[in-house]
Amino acid sequence: MGFGGISIWQLVIILLIVVMLFGTKKLRGMGSDLGGAVKGFKKALNSEEDKDQDKADVIEQQRHNLESDLEKSKHKQS
Repeated sequence: MGFGGISIWQLVIILLIVVMLFGTKKLRGMGSDLGGAVKGFKKALNSEEDKDQDKADVIEQQRHNLESDLEKSKHKQS
């Protein structure tokens, strides 16, 4: 038994049929296109994560500045 009840020989036969239908050049092109799409998707996700981290850093800095200003004003009032 192989993957989910499919034997290795069945996978080989399916692969041969796919190669005969599409040809190796078209399969290679489809693989390249798929790889490029996945790479672009990952790049977009990482870009969004970087933007979110930058926003979080700015908010954290603002919070720190406000706390510092609050402490200064408390000391001035004392």
